[in-house]
Amino acid sequence: MKIAERFEFRAKAPVLTFSPDDMVIDAVRAMSDKNYGASIIVDPAHRPVGIITERDFMRRVLAKDLNPNTTPIRDIMTSNLKVAKGDDEVAEWLRVMSNERFRHLPVVDGDGVLMNIMSQGDFVSYTWPQLFTDLKTKAGRSVADKYQLYLILATILIYTVFIVFLLRR
Repeated sequence: MKIAERFEFRAKAPVLTFSPDDMVIDAVRAMSDKNYGASIIVDPAHRPVGIITERDFMRRVLAKDLNPNTTPIRDIMTSNLKVAKGDDEVAEWLRVMSNERFRHLPVVDGDGVLMNIMSQGDFVSYTWPQLFTDLKTKAGRSVADKYQLYLILATILIYTVFIVFLLRR
């Protein structure tokens, strides 16, 4: 399934974005007010250049005793972003996110402009129903394959019996 086909992709509230020049305190307050775990840092063309998470506030601000009122977001953001496109496969990104241990994935259009952000939780909601659908499909194929074999064997048996019956006459 494609990312843009997911209900979560279409139903999400707008992405919370900031400029690299905004102060950390502004992001902390906005994210706290909206109960967001991550925000995307964008350039003037609205292309992602970084991401900040609650964990960044703890590790890169509080643990280093930085002043959130005077620290620009650029000083604490993660700038080596992985970004997806809407027509990318959910299962592939879920695997990458799990293997590389990150939880938030900006989704961009063909020009690299931010469209949305998907969390690992958004993708996990895909996995259970999809898992059952995949199992049902695979089981159906397996059963169909077995019946196909039985049908072929039954046809050969009937043909053999018919030939033996004709030869005995």
